[in-house]
Amino acid sequence: MEQWIEHLLVGLPSLALFLIIVVTLATLGKGADWFVDEAVILSNRWGLGKAVIGATIVSIGTTTPEAAVSVLSAIQGKPGLALGNAVGSIICDTGLIIGLASLIAPLPINRQLASRLSNVQVGAGILLVLGCFPWTSPAKVFTQGGVLPQLVGVIFVILLALYIWQSIRWAGTTPSDAESTEGADEEEAGAFGTLLKLIGSIAIIVVSAQILIPAVSIMAERIGVPKHIISATLVALGTSLPELVTAITAVRRGHGELAVGNIIGADILNVLFVAGVSASATQGGLQADGQFFQFLFPAMLFILIVFRCGIFVSGDQLKRPFGVVLVATWLLVTILSYVLSVEMH
Repeated sequence: MEQWIEHLLVGLPSLALFLIIVVTLATLGKGADWFVDEAVILSNRWGLGKAVIGATIVSIGTTTPEAAVSVLSAIQGKPGLALGNAVGSIICDTGLIIGLASLIAPLPINRQLASRLSNVQVGAGILLVLGCFPWTSPAKVFTQGGVLPQLVGVIFVILLALYIWQSIRWAGTTPSDAESTEGADEEEAGAFGTLLKLIGSIAIIVVSAQILIPAVSIMAERIGVPKHIISATLVALGTSLPELVTAITAVRRGHGELAVGNIIGADILNVLFVAGVSASATQGGLQADGQFFQFLFPAMLFILIVFRCGIFVSGDQLKRPFGVVLVATWLLVTILSYVLSVEMH
């Protein structure tokens, strides 16, 4: 779809492109506003708490576009792209997005629930590395890499269902953060209607992002930004844009727990949902070349462990200094990734 959109946009004059960018940014923001509002209403209706809604329903919504892109990549014979999409999104979500969100305002957390979900988050990252590891020829791990087999992909999908079930069980053992006064709309709309609105707002966010990224890319090329800079920044940002706008909007509207839950859930789903479904969809599984084991997997695990340690030392809030640490970690990983890619080519 994105290539088709780019084909339509490439012939437009710069003024028209600029107007499209302005309009899509506005719709992206409005879609995120609606998305957060409906997610909060749903958490209040079901009494699950914002962190759990963020870690399940909201995360499924924001990672579905990545899953679709990855599954298509795997089916079209580009399994490395599918796995790279999942790993890159985990690094971007945990470092950049949660870091920026906590810089905007300290993020309230239910420490017990956040610790449990974060343990699953780190565990999912470790599971992905172990699933890709070439157990029959470990000496070739840094040269030839390994494969995430189709069977392991199926296991990941089963674990996804167990994760959602367990998250809801955990929610039942922690106090709900539901608010009693969310307005008349909450009274009128049933849970099904709220879910439909949630899906509609996700669609607005996804479509806006798919128009915005090619438009910005074409505009950047026209004003002389090098292609390798565009690919290193916009491609990574494009896959994580739904999580970014949702997290920032949630924090701005005073629902920080929703943002934390969304990012933790998105990381877990990038392994169990995005990589799992993609590996399940192809007999050859997902190829993880040597670069994954040389740099991408260690970077992913490092940033997940930094985040886990941050939750461990935090009280009932993720504060701004921790946001600085996360963003700095993401910057370090991104710069190293760019330096290594230049050296390899």
